Amino acid sequence: MSNINWNTIYHQDCIEGMKKLSKGSVDLVFADPPFNIGYKYDVYRDKLNDEDYWNWSKKWMEEVYRILKPNGTFWLAIGDEYAAELKVAATRDIGFICRSWVIWYYTFGVNCKQKFTRSHVHLFYFVKNANEFTFNDDAIRVPSARQLVYNDKRANPKGRLPDDTWVLRPQELEQEFGFDKDTWFVSRVCGTFNERTGWHGCQMPEAILERIITASSNPNEKVFDPFLGSGTTVVVAKKLGRQFLGFELSKEYWEQCQKRLDLLNDNVSKMPKNKKSSQQDSPMLW
Repeated sequence: MSNINWNTIYHQDCIEGMKKLSKGSVDLVFADPPFNIGYKYDVYRDKLNDEDYWNWSKKWMEEVYRILKPNGTFWLAIGDEYAAELKVAATRDIGFICRSWVIWYYTFGVNCKQKFTRSHVHLFYFVKNANEFTFNDDAIRVPSARQLVYNDKRANPKGRLPDDTWVLRPQELEQEFGFDKDTWFVSRVCGTFNERTGWHGCQMPEAILERIITASSNPNEKVFDPFLGSGTTVVVAKKLGRQFLGFELSKEYWEQCQKRLDLLNDNVSKMPKNKKSSQQDSPMLW
């Protein structure tokens, strides 16, 4: 059924592309779709009427459900305007089970003139089966307050799971929100950051995908992104030793994503063998 090769990215409409994938063939899907807020993409019109946007969202999420394995996982990043509607569609209409509704909070948010500055994104963590799914909790645990502050012998020596609010306050990085604390500190990718590619206005930080991919998949499993954007999902999936696949409607974005992957391949090829294996076997930033 499929003429799609893994460890490849395609200049392709995501719904048409997913139809080429076999049912139950993907372990993890991460989707960061257009938010329908009038953002100026080069080829996509990001201002549909409500009904058209909801119907389109259901169509691509139904394909996500079809291609996911029975124990597969789906993470969805979405803004305020349609977060509740897409959660209801995913759970009530399509059949996903929502395990967490995560809030990723950051400063350097979108400046607003007549309302509070927007500084968060919703991250929905969905599974198909409530009793069978991948969640590598030991790989993402952080030291608890009982360990760090109180030296309590009752503390779990493995640490605790992070909270479901992931926070950025850059002025407090060193004293409050280091990676050894129990609140996940992740910055939005700003213009001055080394990670910034510069050609995509909504670049997802690698740290977000590192935790999601580490928690919700295992090495050599299949990670898919239907809206490649800046290519962060496939880049991090490759770094963590997963198979990857992505679709992107914009030819310009697709070409830039391919360059980003090619650069990663060049960097990996120059690394010593022991460095290559350690890069794939462990998380990178926490």
